[in-house]
Amino acid sequence: MRTEVYSWRVSPELKTGLEREARRRKISLSAALDLAAQEWLKQNGADNDDAEQKRLHEAAAKAIGAIKGGDPRRAENAGKIVRQLIRQRHGR
Repeated sequence: MRTEVYSWRVSPELKTGLEREARRRKISLSAALDLAAQEWLKQNGADNDDAEQKRLHEAAAKAIGAIKGGDPRRAENAGKIVRQLIRQRHGR
């Protein structure tokens, strides 16, 4: 069920081409736009998102367990500690 609305401006040529293709396929313009968006996501979205998620997880894994010690107030100071580690590691 479609419940969301999205609108954007297109050139007259693109609109005409979309309408022509929808008529050729005997479907509504909104159905043609749905098909186009789904195909685009198949080609560009899922794989790129998976690769990006993997990259982020690998980067985060390097920091897991990096803050050591018996400081019971460590959570309160975590931001400060992480900034210090970044400065030490990257000279910032």
